[in-house]
Parts: sequence; C-alpha cells; structure tokens
Amino acid sequence: MDFLPPDLTAYAEAHTSPESDLLRGLNRNTRAHIMAPRMLSGHMQGRFLSMLSWMVRPRRILEIGTYTGYSALCLAEGLTDDGLLITIDQNEELEGFARSYWNQSPLKTKIDFRLGLAADIIPTFDETFDLVFIDADKRNNSLYFDLIIDKIRPGGFILADNVLWSGKVIEHVKPSDHDTPAVLAFNQKVQDDPRVENVLLPVRDGIMMIRKR
Repeated sequence: MDFLPPDLTAYAEAHTSPESDLLRGLNRNTRAHIMAPRMLSGHMQGRFLSMLSWMVRPRRILEIGTYTGYSALCLAEGLTDDGLLITIDQNEELEGFARSYWNQSPLKTKIDFRLGLAADIIPTFDETFDLVFIDADKRNNSLYFDLIIDKIRPGGFILADNVLWSGKVIEHVKPSDHDTPAVLAFNQKVQDDPRVENVLLPVRDGIMMIRKR
C-alpha cells in the first residue's frame, strides 16, 4: 500500500519520530497474531495522525473503525486535558486485544470504546467533534460522512483512510468489485461538496483530509 519505492519509504520512516515501546509492541503483535494486519495504521501513518491531532488539539475525536486500537492511541496523544476519543467497532473479538494495550497507556481514561454498528451509534451522539477519523468498511464511507458532517464544528477535520484503495481508483473496475466504486463515489462526493475543503494525501494507502468550512 506504499506508493513510494521501498527504499524511499524506508528513508522516510527512518526520518520520522519512532513509535513508543507500547505502540511498537502493538504493531508487532497485531502483525503476528491478528488477521488482516494491513488494516493497522502503523508507524508512518500513526505518527501522521498523532502530529495532526497535536496541531488541532481536539477536545472530542470520533474514530469509526477501531481494529486493534493503534490509531486510537495515536490520535489520543493530541487531546486537550479534558479531551475524549470515542471509537466505534463491531468486532467484539478484538476489543480485549485493544484494551490490553490501552490499559498500559496513560491515555486509557481518554478512550471510550463503543461496540456496535457505527451507522446506528453515530445518530445517538449529542456531541460536537473537532476531529473524525473514518477507517471502517469502505462501502459505507459516504454514509458515515453524511452522518457526521453536521456533528463537526466549523473548522473541524475529517480524515478518511484508504482512499487510493491500493491504486485501484485509477484502474479498470471489475464487475465483482463493489468496494472500489464506493471509494470512487466517496472521493467524488467530498470533492463536490461546497461545505468542505479537501486534499487527498498519498500517505500509505491514501488519506483524504477534509476541513469543514
């Protein structure tokens, strides 16, 4: 999912602040023991998420798609002192794994895990979010965007992961492929929405950075 040559990717990572020991262990054990480890944000993207969170200094973060909890820890680093990150996932089998790492972090009290379908949970929130990270099932990206856009403060940010979809966004779409059309539709939806400004960053598998006007 890296679009730079491997040696340039390695150079970029070598000149990026390292993971903490906790994140390094979470990274390693996710790759060793959990299915679909490509879903992990990892070192480079994790430091990007942390850096952006520190820049925004959000009081409320919403994460849609928890996986093993790596990105939640990274995003939570930039929270205000009274800040909270709410993360949603429907995979109850990974909750214990993620919590085992969160519980080792001083940020553990700032992470609120919600088990269930994001499409059902998001409408129940009476919150205004400063930062939202969408990293779940790609077929529902547009739905998640619609559900959260009015819950983002003006000037707040949405990040959507995997918007280059392993390069498939510029390839011929196979009839059996239902994910790539959803990614394409989401990218165009954002591009055409006058309520936002956006830039598609070729970081790892592509991150759409969106700012609400």
